[in-house]
Amino acid sequence: MNHACNIEENLQGTIDGLPIDECWRTVIDEIKEEYLDPTNNHPWVIGFSGGKDSTVVAHAVFEAILEVSPFKRTRHIYLVSNDTLVESPLVINHLDNVTSRIDEAARSLGLPITVARTKPDIHHSFWVLLIGKGYPSPNSTMRWCTDRLKILPTNGFIKEQVSRSGAVIVVLGVRRDESSSRRRSIDKYRNIRGGRLTEHEKLPGAYIYRPIVDLTTADIWEILLSYHAPWGGSHADLVQLYKDAKGGECPVMLTSDEAAGCGTTSSRFGCWTCTVVEKDKSLQGFVDAGKHQYVPLVDFRDWLRAIRNDLTMRQAIRRNGKLTFGATGNHIPGPFTIQARKQILDRLLLVQKAYGHQLISAEEIDLIHQHWATELQEEKGLANG
Repeated sequence: MNHACNIEENLQGTIDGLPIDECWRTVIDEIKEEYLDPTNNHPWVIGFSGGKDSTVVAHAVFEAILEVSPFKRTRHIYLVSNDTLVESPLVINHLDNVTSRIDEAARSLGLPITVARTKPDIHHSFWVLLIGKGYPSPNSTMRWCTDRLKILPTNGFIKEQVSRSGAVIVVLGVRRDESSSRRRSIDKYRNIRGGRLTEHEKLPGAYIYRPIVDLTTADIWEILLSYHAPWGGSHADLVQLYKDAKGGECPVMLTSDEAAGCGTTSSRFGCWTCTVVEKDKSLQGFVDAGKHQYVPLVDFRDWLRAIRNDLTMRQAIRRNGKLTFGATGNHIPGPFTIQARKQILDRLLLVQKAYGHQLISAEEIDLIHQHWATELQEEKGLANG
């Protein structure tokens, strides 16, 4: 598709002019054509974050499959979302509700759609790495969270499907007008044999399909505001979520090159613990919208970011056992001390009690204590040696 709907963006719930049905019809027809491509029957994996772009992709695919004759629905579709275990509470609630409705509708309509959810390995969870191993709070130069919480779980699911089927088509809601870096990333890879698929450079057997690549942000909002969700209801809850959060979602990511969408200076919503941004405008937006139960989460995140470079809370030696200095001679400290980690855990448990919902699991706490015990034993061994 080489054109966009060109409707003026309006987040207040009204749209100037009539919906451009032709644009939306083109998206659905192209998806249907790709689904029925006789040259392959590899399964599709829709990366679904629950945000505006992935919702439009899921909406279009759902409608396209409804128009395919039942006996031609031979290609299976997986709608896969990722839970980092530290997602913004309102976002994960929205994701749960939408995926539940999609799953129920797909089952009742006999569509070949399976809803799945990936999560990080418990040993790689945010709290186990931060409090258990003492990883310093993530920042723009040490964003260890993205790979472990997002990329590894999603790629693991994709690799599993490649192993089963030989190849897989990953359907993503990426668009050229998201940013200049996104445009460069999209234009860097040429489609296979003039078609719509692009080989993934780091996932053998995975091919990328971007059905809304040429739509503008204004187009996305017009579609969401103009059409009812094919799985029932409207997209009003999603629109309200964006209004309250004052921003956008952290999208599904397959490589660290795409991590710029996570933890940027924009007010994206994603992990409530995100310390990459200076100020979490999205979570604060929920508070400003009257959801004051999130105040303890905002305060904890701000404190966690503030203590990152407090040398009294960091070990002098890094985890590799070396005393490290930067190019300018500055000392690069190691992980949080065990005393600092205990302080973080104690404070987190107080926040969890004030918030009234689980923020850290008992299993994570057990693993944290195991890491502390192992580290203390190693230190004792070195001292006695």
